[in-house]
Amino acid sequence: MRCHYEVLGVRRDCTDDDLKRAYRKLALRWHPDKNLDNPEEAAEQFKLIQAAYDVISDPQERAWYDNHRDALLKGGVDGDYQDDSLDLVQYFTVTCYSGYGDDEKGFYAVYRHIFDLIVKEEMETKINDEGEEYPGFGDSQSDYDTVVHPFYAYWQSFCTAKNFAWKEEYDTRQASNRWEKRAMEKENKKMRDKARRERNELVRELVAFVRKRDKRVHAHRKLVEEQNAEKAKKVEEMRRQQKIQNAKLAGQYKEQSWVATSELEKALQQMEAQYDKEFGDGSEDDEEEMEEQQNDRGSDEDDEEELLMRNHEKSKKHREMVALLRQQLEAEEEEFSTSVGEEESCVVDGEDAILSEEEEEKAEETPKPNHLMTALQWRVFKEATPAAEPKINEAELNGATEQQENSVPDTDDTGAAETPADDGKP
Repeated sequence: MRCHYEVLGVRRDCTDDDLKRAYRKLALRWHPDKNLDNPEEAAEQFKLIQAAYDVISDPQERAWYDNHRDALLKGGVDGDYQDDSLDLVQYFTVTCYSGYGDDEKGFYAVYRHIFDLIVKEEMETKINDEGEEYPGFGDSQSDYDTVVHPFYAYWQSFCTAKNFAWKEEYDTRQASNRWEKRAMEKENKKMRDKARRERNELVRELVAFVRKRDKRVHAHRKLVEEQNAEKAKKVEEMRRQQKIQNAKLAGQYKEQSWVATSELEKALQQMEAQYDKEFGDGSEDDEEEMEEQQNDRGSDEDDEEELLMRNHEKSKKHREMVALLRQQLEAEEEEFSTSVGEEESCVVDGEDAILSEEEEEKAEETPKPNHLMTALQWRVFKEATPAAEPKINEAELNGATEQQENSVPDTDDTGAAETPADDGKP
């Protein structure tokens, strides 16, 4: 069976206009009426041209034909197709080549031919011939950077362009409805994907097998190792030179004055420690120094507290609280003065309640509430101070005493009257 595109003489990506022009040209050329000398051959050729145009001119028929083209050309889709792709399994052995020369049986010639066949198969399945380029395998003298490395970089991630339509199990043209057709297409797609994945893995494994035995790769790896070793030696030499230079700089280093002073202080401390050890333990001096340090720390802490207190007194919040407290104290002072006035009016109701000079002095000495004394402090002071007792006038006290004496009978006169006189006594 011939390919429809070959029969019409067009590319697989041709347009409808190109297809029509090619068909008309071939139809005029092979029409039986135009070929009376050889009517049988002309009729057969015209029949092929008509069948090819009928399939390619229909979009659906053309899509199905493109997917199954390989199977149709190599036996059909009814199970008679046999995949004639290159069998790569037989090349996974060292017996397929002899030596690493460029002769016909050599390593590079054999595998170069194998990869060329793979490329040919891939190109046949592509509709557009202007596809990606496949790097060549090269020979024993090929440069690593321009030939060997690009080859392995591409083929280690190889992906085939074959659609493996011959692996399909169902013919979608025989489906009775669209649901059955979709189910057939789904199963066919699974089979095609499986075959494509197996082909990719097989080619990649072959590439790994070849790369492991490629002398060009070994030579490049050895060259890289030598370069790395040389770089390591250079780095080590640079480090050694740097150490030598640092040692020289250290020998030329001039000590700063403050460093020398610190060294002198250390030496003095060592000498003092030695003298203390020989002539005394120096514990008293140490205690005095510790006390001085503690005093210094205490003074520093006091200064800090005083500074914090000043800052606090200057703060806005402190001023507001002081003003509020002053208002409260003034209100309490007014209440207290009112209560004290009432108590004094009750005490001074009688004319006999006249304070003496001592009471007036006490009253003067009695502290009065001010804005610094709170109401609670004043109540505590009031409870703790005993109340002043009123004194009686001395004149009244003397008068009362005389009245009391007059009212009492004279005990001496009464006794003298009742007691008989003792004439015997003088």
